Parts: sequence; C-alpha cells; structure tokens
Amino acid sequence: MNDFQRVLDTAERHLLTLKAAGVRFLPVQHETLSRLREPPPVLETQTIGQIESPPDQPLQPSEDTETAMTELRQRALACLKCPHLVKSRKNVVFGVGDIHAPLMFVGEAPGADEDAQGEPFVGAAGQLLTRIIKTMGLSRETVYIANILKCRPDTPGQSAGNRKPTGDEMKTCLPYLLEQIDLIRPKVLVALGVTAIEGLLGAGGGIGKLRGKFQTFRNISLMPTFHPAYLLRNQALTEKRKVWEDMLLVMEKLQLPISEKQRGYFLPA
Repeated sequence: MNDFQRVLDTAERHLLTLKAAGVRFLPVQHETLSRLREPPPVLETQTIGQIESPPDQPLQPSEDTETAMTELRQRALACLKCPHLVKSRKNVVFGVGDIHAPLMFVGEAPGADEDAQGEPFVGAAGQLLTRIIKTMGLSRETVYIANILKCRPDTPGQSAGNRKPTGDEMKTCLPYLLEQIDLIRPKVLVALGVTAIEGLLGAGGGIGKLRGKFQTFRNISLMPTFHPAYLLRNQALTEKRKVWEDMLLVMEKLQLPISEKQRGYFLPA
C-alpha cells in the first residue's frame, strides 16, 4: 500500500465515523475541490518482484494497523460528543490488549474502577473475566478487551452504582468500537451481557436463548454470553458452567487445545 492509498483509507474511515455520528455536511473550500478533481499520482512502473517500499525498509501490514489504532485512540480520548458524559468522566476507557488478537471481548461500559484507571474490566467483574481468560489458557495481553461505551454513564444524584447506557449514547459511541473491530479483525468476538449484545446485534433481552450459539457480526463469529457481573451475583454452579460451555465453544472455534480437566470445570461431582 502506497502513501496516497493510506491517506485515502484513513480519510475514508474518518468520514464513515462522522457519518455514523450523524454528520451530514462538511465545509469544503473551492481550492480543495479542485485538488480532489486531479488524478492520483502515477507510480513508476514496477517489474515483477519489485515492491512499493525500498528493500531496506519494507512496510509491514501491522504498521498500518498500529498507526490507525493510535489515531483512533487519540480521537476517542478527545471525544466531546456526549457533554453530560464528558462532564462526569475521569478517563476515556478506550480498550486494552493485543490489536492483532484472534479473540476480542466486548462489554457494556466502564464502571467506577475503570473510569478511575482508564482501563476496561479492572473491577471485581474484570478480575473474574481475567480468571476466565487465564482458564482458557490465554491472558489479557493476548486478547483484546473493549466496551460499547468508552465513558462511564453518569449517575446524577447517586453516590455509587452504575446505570445502563441509553440507546442514544450507544449509537453515538458505537463507531469507535466498530473501527476497533475492523482494525483488529478477530476470529471470534465475545459479547458480555445483554447491553453488549444489544449494541452489537440490536437484539434485546433473551440472553438465555442467545448464549451458547454463534452469531455473525461483520463476518466475524460472535458468541453471546453472560456478563461476569452476573456470575458475581449468581454463584450457582449451573450458571458458571453455562458461561464455561460458551468459552469451550470459543476455544474450539479458535482451535485452542482443550484438556479433559478444562472440559470438566463446573460440572457436578
């Protein structure tokens, strides 16, 4: 990919983000329009075996992803689209993990701990998610974790607790997550909880019917499952087993090794 194409792709992603956020018109100067009508630069003819970059400085595909993710992160950190969330937030919680990971977890929104630290899933539910990931034979560093919302939903008049993001908040913030997904291109997505499922699939309620069955989202296999916070509230072995069965399906989809011990977790003695 040459410099012209990279700039064009970056501009296209930015325009799609603006469109998804409701922007319909952009001021453009006459000089800019004139330049846009000019044909793209013509590259020198290359023979078979030649590459676009100099041999001593080959362009790696991962460099494009890392540059684009850094640019996306900067835009998200500076986002002012939801004034009430901007006013109350301490940090924008962008996402964490390997941007080349085959597995990506998507949650609801940051809580108080996540808002304070600027990292998703670091509270009690996050610690449980980390244990689930480790039990799968992975780590937080080898997967990617993000949320539907990048800012903690404000709770005016409350000294503690969280609230579910509104539909408008999810619609406004979703383009950032979609860009993350498109850049990472994981083999499997795991939607944690009803809100994550609503944000990605538009399906409300009925998580008991959706979980354990792969869906397709942006040509990616998506597994809906319970949010770790649900398991903290409901410690029943049967509920833990349901989530673990979902993770076993994810592991099989990723062709990860599964031991007999792992297959037997949370089964009645």
